[in-house]
Amino acid sequence: MNNKICVYAIAKNEMKFIDRWYDSIKEADYICVLDTGSTDGSYEKFKDLGIIVEQKTYDPFRFDTARNDSMKLIPGDADICVCIDIDEYFVKGWSKVLKSLWTPDTYRARYRYTWNFNPDGSEGIVFMSDKIHKNGEFKWKNAVHEILVPINTQNYKTIDLPNVQVNHKADETKSRASYLPLLELSVKENPEDDRNTHYLGREYYFHKDYEKAIDMLNRHLSLKSAVWDIERASSLRYIAKSYYFLGNKENHEKYLLLAIMEANYVREPYYELALKYYADKEYVKSAFIFQEMLKINDRQINYMSMPECWGSLPYDYLSMCYYEMGDYKRAVEYVNRAISLSPNEERLKDNLKIFAKLYNERQN
Repeated sequence: MNNKICVYAIAKNEMKFIDRWYDSIKEADYICVLDTGSTDGSYEKFKDLGIIVEQKTYDPFRFDTARNDSMKLIPGDADICVCIDIDEYFVKGWSKVLKSLWTPDTYRARYRYTWNFNPDGSEGIVFMSDKIHKNGEFKWKNAVHEILVPINTQNYKTIDLPNVQVNHKADETKSRASYLPLLELSVKENPEDDRNTHYLGREYYFHKDYEKAIDMLNRHLSLKSAVWDIERASSLRYIAKSYYFLGNKENHEKYLLLAIMEANYVREPYYELALKYYADKEYVKSAFIFQEMLKINDRQINYMSMPECWGSLPYDYLSMCYYEMGDYKRAVEYVNRAISLSPNEERLKDNLKIFAKLYNERQN
């Protein structure tokens, strides 16, 4: 079956990313862009590349409205629609994989998505995204953090494409200021939407409005639809951190413990509790929690998975805990593990020399 693929996007002032984006998606049969008011030449660049492009401005702007309008540009004979933003890009060869696995009864596809990268170039947050869908069967919903929802049927076939990779490298200079009012609007329109209620509470935390963050995240936890334990644990972690910045150490610890109880098979709440104990110089407690965390070997692929939980830092902190406890043998053991994951970090090598010297002195 020769399925036709259409890549579609919305864009505004994305000149610096267009070449990278276009090079990664030009294997599609069609490319459509709705430009929402570029002033940097992006609109003209899309036209020069032969892309199906129109320009439309919005006041006020909503992501769901713009994305739904962008779908109107998709040709009727396109079978598979792929929404990919201009600051994202595919690893080449994706269209062949997608076409080979797409069947007549497929409505949606998930692919591997790297949301950010660490300073050393390694992957940061990684999860399975799902912005590939059958033409004419979905629409976008929510003013921000918009999602695809089916138009006619709730029961449909979704395929997983772990060998299809999309990377995201965002423009850090762009403001996120519009996200907060759009999230507030989204939750007002859909007060039972657990996902955006969580996002709104998290956004209040990012804006350092900790009282509002606590209230909204507790509201998320109270919703009947809020059943995903990992996301519930994330809300509890943000509540804990909000209490920390409000100077409430008791609730900081309490809500991190509740987060562990909510989802005891993910590393993140253990990691944050261990850091709390380390900062409080409770090194025995910190080492114990880090050790419990390291028993978890199955990394969940979702947007709440913290990359630092899976790198050298847990071993680094453990080595420091054992150093403070006078257990230099274990300090050496764990700093060596940290070095194996971050071989170019000179501080770790310096720590190894110190710990090894102290261990050898004690042996002699």
